[in-house]
Amino acid sequence: MVPVLAMDDALLPAFAALPVAALDVDALVVDLYRQEGVALVRLARLFVDDLNAAEDLVQEAFIRLARSAHRIEDPAKAAAYLRSIVLNLARDHNRRGLVSLRHQLPADDRRVGAEDEIVLRDDQRRVLDAVRELPTQQRNCIVLRYYEELGVAAIAGALGISENSVKTHLKRGMASLARDLDEEGGER
Repeated sequence: MVPVLAMDDALLPAFAALPVAALDVDALVVDLYRQEGVALVRLARLFVDDLNAAEDLVQEAFIRLARSAHRIEDPAKAAAYLRSIVLNLARDHNRRGLVSLRHQLPADDRRVGAEDEIVLRDDQRRVLDAVRELPTQQRNCIVLRYYEELGVAAIAGALGISENSVKTHLKRGMASLARDLDEEGGER
């Protein structure tokens, strides 16, 4: 039998006043980091050319999640919320750069991961370059669908757009990729 600890009756009102999420923020962030951290760095890596910047973006996303975790009503949606933070940070980074990311460390060859080795292959580099050239919403939808393997509804939730918009962006993005990659392949 597990002993039950009695709580001082004077402390009960203080704990009752705390939102449930406030008690679980650290656990939520740690669990999400363990489950999603590597995948989020790979996701950010698709949008920024520097592994260090991708890692910084993900770190910033976890900090922002921790700050606003009290607003998350359904912990099952926290991973999608975190992905949307990473996408927004990557977009900001590419648009004008974040002040905190301007002081990037030099690339460390010893830390090159499998995803970086894959990117170095010419055919995959061409695909990634073509994806990076897509308009923002098309790129976001393509990456979330084919890289993160999310469904249309999950993509719509992560990006805050309708499912029909996701379908349209996917269709247009795939057509653009096919056209660009066919043109590039014909030049050889």
